[in-house]
Amino acid sequence: MFGQPLGFRALRLDLYLPPREHPDPPLILFVHGGGWMRGHRGVLVPAYDDWRPGPFERAAAQGYAVASVSYRLSGEARFPAQLEDLAAARTWLTQHSGTYGFDADRTVLWGSSAGAHLACLLALSTPADGIVGVVDWFGPTDLLALADQAGPDPVGDPAADDSREARLLGAPPRNVPDLARRASPVTHVRGDAPPFLIVHGTADHHVPYRQSSDLAAALDRAGVAVRFRPVEGADHMWMNVEDPEPLFQEALDFARAVTAGAR
Repeated sequence: MFGQPLGFRALRLDLYLPPREHPDPPLILFVHGGGWMRGHRGVLVPAYDDWRPGPFERAAAQGYAVASVSYRLSGEARFPAQLEDLAAARTWLTQHSGTYGFDADRTVLWGSSAGAHLACLLALSTPADGIVGVVDWFGPTDLLALADQAGPDPVGDPAADDSREARLLGAPPRNVPDLARRASPVTHVRGDAPPFLIVHGTADHHVPYRQSSDLAAALDRAGVAVRFRPVEGADHMWMNVEDPEPLFQEALDFARAVTAGAR
């Protein structure tokens, strides 16, 4: 347990440690998706559910400490509670890094979908000390633009009163524009942000592809090191991807590069 906000359930994280031949490993802090409404810290994305060993164990075997964290869902609390929970997890991990033997000053944030949104927000809207990289898998980045960018067959209407975004913010983004901007990573882009790896399927029906391309462009204009990679024909959560293993390994290779540079 890393925290228990007053009146809410205990918040927990799962910690995976590498073999002993990898002393003082860097840390990957993973944030799960689920539209801020659902999801579980035990799932990277469903495309990897049949992996044995699982993706977090595989990342640990390659020399990383991996912390996959819970946060309050939108049915429990509205934004910014989710960001506060992620910051609390980061603080707990920093305070306990000596106990578990990992290097919290070389932390890579990795999130999928709603979890990527929160990971990007943590890196961009709070002091980034010790955060050396961000892996953003198909995360929402501009809540005000979602409705205009939705494709011809979207899953959910961001402008609806019961949309995922409305549940997170308490109202559709257009009804609370100041809060929606505060909750949008693209609003917080700054030149001293850590490097980003952004990966998004071009056929995503849940989160418009432009959410990622626009963030990548904003980061590039600010002088941030960013690699943006479209995955042609892929839908959300790597649906339609025949072999998702290279996408997983690409994220770990990025983590290796940025953590090695921060040593």
